[in-house]
Amino acid sequence: METINTTERLRSLRKLMKENKVDVYIVPSEDSHQSEYIAPCDARREFISGFSGSAGTAVITNEKAALATDGRYFNQASKQLDSNWHLTAEQSEGNHSVGVDPRLITAPEARKLAEKIKKKGGASLVGIKENLVDLVWGDEQPSRPNEKVSVLDLKYAGKKFEEKIEDLRKELDKKKSAGLIISMLDEIAWLFNLRGNDIPYNPVFFSYAAVTPTTATLYIDASKLSKDLIPHLGDSVKIRPYGAILDDAKAFGESLEMVAPTEGKPSMPKKKFWISTKASWALSLSLGGAGKVDEVRSPVGDAKAIKNETELEGMRACHIRDGASLSEYFAWLEEELLVKGTKLDEVQGADKLEEVRSKKEHFVGLSFDTISSTGPNAAVVHYKPERGNCSTIDPKAVYLCDSGAQYLDGTTDTTRTIHFGEPTEMERKAYTLVLKGVIAIDRAIFPKGTSGFAIDTLARHFLWREGLDYRHGTGHGVGSYLNVHEGPIGIGTRVQYSEVPLSIGNVLSDEPGYYEDGKFGIRIENMIMAKEAKTNHHFGDKPWLGFEHVTMVPMCRKLIDGKMLTVEERSWLNEYHQTVYDKTKGFFEKDDRTLKWLQRETQPIHVMEFALS
Repeated sequence: METINTTERLRSLRKLMKENKVDVYIVPSEDSHQSEYIAPCDARREFISGFSGSAGTAVITNEKAALATDGRYFNQASKQLDSNWHLTAEQSEGNHSVGVDPRLITAPEARKLAEKIKKKGGASLVGIKENLVDLVWGDEQPSRPNEKVSVLDLKYAGKKFEEKIEDLRKELDKKKSAGLIISMLDEIAWLFNLRGNDIPYNPVFFSYAAVTPTTATLYIDASKLSKDLIPHLGDSVKIRPYGAILDDAKAFGESLEMVAPTEGKPSMPKKKFWISTKASWALSLSLGGAGKVDEVRSPVGDAKAIKNETELEGMRACHIRDGASLSEYFAWLEEELLVKGTKLDEVQGADKLEEVRSKKEHFVGLSFDTISSTGPNAAVVHYKPERGNCSTIDPKAVYLCDSGAQYLDGTTDTTRTIHFGEPTEMERKAYTLVLKGVIAIDRAIFPKGTSGFAIDTLARHFLWREGLDYRHGTGHGVGSYLNVHEGPIGIGTRVQYSEVPLSIGNVLSDEPGYYEDGKFGIRIENMIMAKEAKTNHHFGDKPWLGFEHVTMVPMCRKLIDGKMLTVEERSWLNEYHQTVYDKTKGFFEKDDRTLKWLQRETQPIHVMEFALS
């Protein structure tokens, strides 16, 4: 991983900080839409720090620079940060005047930060409209994407956008809201059945939207409108320039009908506008602030997370094609390394996998950078191999491949850890403990109202018994030909996962892991869909939920210690492998190499073969 000298960049930034009368400047990872993955022009934190991970905040003072990130990225950050920076797990601003671009933090974050500064005796939180990192970046900053937006056919979307807007209006009416300003890009794409190409790997486009009881407005640059978009939206949606959102938001706020002030109470609007808790501080201020705004978990995000039958069927179909691609890749890689003795690096492996995937029906592109990692690199949770500066795949070491694709009918995200040689006892033990966690989540049955927070321990407790754990969530929501990481649901210890119960139609990853820095990493990831479960009893007259797995890729037999599996776990594994074989073998009628590999890897596992070994 390359380390960038940030000395001159920090010197220029500190000069601008002085001109703007701030002692501290905060650079978040996100863009104006709180996107996890961003366009190159919005990679401000990476530019100023050199750290390329998707999560983290840079805090720069007149003398120091710090990067706060979570446990997933400690290893990566320690390799990428130069001597100007120090790594920390917690953001700290001290007792100073703190500056930030108000478009890049949410309104709740701004309030929390302002209160924190106040408690430490600091001056204030200052919203600086012109981004200081952009000024340092100058002409070298990439231009904003200007890709055309396309219409997603109803045969993939499953529901007309007019019906989605009507459902939203019913929610607004029920809660007596004046309207909703939507800023999350995937929510806008889903609501209007549109897709774009502005952010790598995420089929979204730069836009805002406003929905009131009588109007729907899409804020998007005219240059992005494709020839079929206007007829698709028809007369029911008004088009406004992307840059007009803050001025229009101000007008929305000023148009609210106010209740006359009474003794001891100021004038208040009869109804307030809704914005997501992830909407920017700048958007909240433009609407008029707390007095005219209700910050809510987005009803669009909630609706999007519950897939309709068309979307669920698309997920099943695309995962079969995607699973066939991974089996073809692993069979090819094994032959290249063991039979032909070919020297391949991690990027060459990732390139081959993309080539195989690209030949499948409805393929659009990848859903994230492929994590192709050998040996100790597999211990870096979100490792990204760099072309010309990565490791050669070692057939005698663990190989971890975390990858996914975008198809017109769904989004995939699969991780398999494999070994082409003889794994160590610890590698087999760790793999089997992780596999037991995957199976436990997959087989879980729970009452309606249960959250992903509540079931997280099912995946971890096998590792916990050995004094082991992992520093990432167990599962995240996945979009339908949308973002590979999708809220609000997930499985893990994050507080927000306790706030939203799992629902029928949710699509999530199931991906426990284990990592030993400098040695190896293990992760297994299947995609699962929440469904109603059949139970013998119905305590409390509640529906009971379970999961359906859709990922169709074999587990690595060499890494499984069958003696550690219970009868029920072996039965699950054998049934899973039979399903993988049955659903993907048809792709290999003219591919003897992959068919033989698939037959070998999906053979039933019997405890006797391990007892005799």
